[in-house]
Amino acid sequence: MDELELLKKDWQKQEASLPKLTYDQIYKMIWKKSSSIVKWIFYISIIEFGFWIAISFVPIKSDQLDSGGVKLIQITDWTIDIIFYLVMIYFISQFYQNYKKISVTDSARDLMKKIIKTRKTVMQYVWFNLGLFAITMVVVLLEVLIFNPPIELTQRISSADSSLIAWLLLGILFAVSILFFGLILWLFYRLLYGILLKRLNVNYRELKKLEV
Repeated sequence: MDELELLKKDWQKQEASLPKLTYDQIYKMIWKKSSSIVKWIFYISIIEFGFWIAISFVPIKSDQLDSGGVKLIQITDWTIDIIFYLVMIYFISQFYQNYKKISVTDSARDLMKKIIKTRKTVMQYVWFNLGLFAITMVVVLLEVLIFNPPIELTQRISSADSSLIAWLLLGILFAVSILFFGLILWLFYRLLYGILLKRLNVNYRELKKLEV
């Protein structure tokens, strides 16, 4: 008998000695892990919500603006904040509902559906934040250019041979800045929620094997 056959027989003996898990035992293990992951997604969203609320209380100097500029900026900022907070509350409630629904799921097929829904909700949440971040950056840059442009920047544009080209280059610079910081935010969300979603995907694949 060659060495390969000996290894196969030894492996079969070891496999036979291992405890066999039933369908229900495997399902309960996956359900428990999935429930824990969705719960952490809910907790993290609350922490993030608190973080953005704390950031909103940071004072912003506007001494050099006229009263009309200050009022317009305040209205714009308040509008963006209200939209952000309302949508954040909506997503937090969705994460909580996803957690509660997974907690009472009693079949592998239902659990798979809940995992898919959770992944979809998280991706919608991430894309909303990225979109609102881009809009906020554009609004802030426009506010600076219209109401409080840096003196050095104004002088350079006015002294340029073609102010149109200068403004175009400035627009490209701002677009690159928005993309750069947006990429950083995307990487942050990918690290924060990506790890949890990856674990959910593993659980989903394990559930598919159970259903085969």
